Amino acid sequence: MATARVLVAADKFKGSLTAEQVAERVTAGLRRAVPGLHVETLPVADGGDGTVAAAIAAGFERREARVTGPLGEPVDAAYALRGTTAVVEMAEASGLQHLPPGVFAPLTATTYGAGELLRAALDDGAKTLVFGVGGSATTDGGAGMLTALGARFLDEDGAPVGPGGGGLARLDRADLTGLDPRLATVDLVLASDVDNPLTGPKGAPAVYGRQKGATDEDIAALDAALSRYATVLGPEQAALPGAGAAGGIGYGALVGLGARFRPGIDVMLDVLGFAPALARATLVITGEGSLDEQTLHGKAPAGVAAAARAAGVEVVAVCGRLALTAAELEKAGIARAYALADLEPDPAVSMAQAGPLLERVAEAIARDRLR
Repeated sequence: MATARVLVAADKFKGSLTAEQVAERVTAGLRRAVPGLHVETLPVADGGDGTVAAAIAAGFERREARVTGPLGEPVDAAYALRGTTAVVEMAEASGLQHLPPGVFAPLTATTYGAGELLRAALDDGAKTLVFGVGGSATTDGGAGMLTALGARFLDEDGAPVGPGGGGLARLDRADLTGLDPRLATVDLVLASDVDNPLTGPKGAPAVYGRQKGATDEDIAALDAALSRYATVLGPEQAALPGAGAAGGIGYGALVGLGARFRPGIDVMLDVLGFAPALARATLVITGEGSLDEQTLHGKAPAGVAAAARAAGVEVVAVCGRLALTAAELEKAGIARAYALADLEPDPAVSMAQAGPLLERVAEAIARDRLR
């Protein structure tokens, strides 16, 4: 099959391989089976962890800034820049990766650093800001981010409220007049795979609070505090898709920064140049660590498969673990999924040996699809 042209457009295997490493291993396996095979790689992300890395792999320049971490400590954060388009990942500044092992601060963790990172991109001349949100350590509704960009959140005595979602329980009024004026002149796109509202049973605290260390009591307190916050800033936007993303930073971006919400994978496929790469392909290989029910709701493989199906290009997927039926895969536009667990059922061993196993899986794909 000399004319075969394969596009590898997979997300990371969380905890074992970055999206770029996945692409490298799949390419190695394919070419071992079919020497000289034309393979193009385009690591993808859906707005969450790995979004900046995917942009850099696609040719964006890596930029760095020292910002405030979720606990108030200085951290080094990266963003990506190409021309006047910046890709900013809130987790780079305010993500769980900045917390020491076993340490959480559900009531006080702040997104202040995410605001500083956006400001750094503005200082770099960005006119389009793709703001990827996910993997946050915070549930402050983006109040910290807005504060870093010039907003003020005051209690009934006129004093600034404390950091984090817990501090919003004392919120009496907000002053957004000091927001950086450049924000009014840029296109800010909120890129997320989450369409939850800000509060309520499907809101940020209830759905995501526990993974940030929140107890049932904390979740109730955070939900009440964010409800108060929304009453002050604008309750209408609190129900919008994406408002509950990343501890409510989506709401802060929508109501405070004039952001517009788009599914993260759709934004990133545009930014990364997926369409022209797809036009050159006869087979697309996508994937992520676990193909499960969540994959079908805005995750990278589903977005890649939908775009490829619309173009009439066959898609197969690679994954560590497969929890979807053949019918579910077909409905998503994926002809077949190849799981590392089929080669190594022990999850710990599979994760540790993900690279070599992925090469073997890619060889199987080549045998099945390219001969």
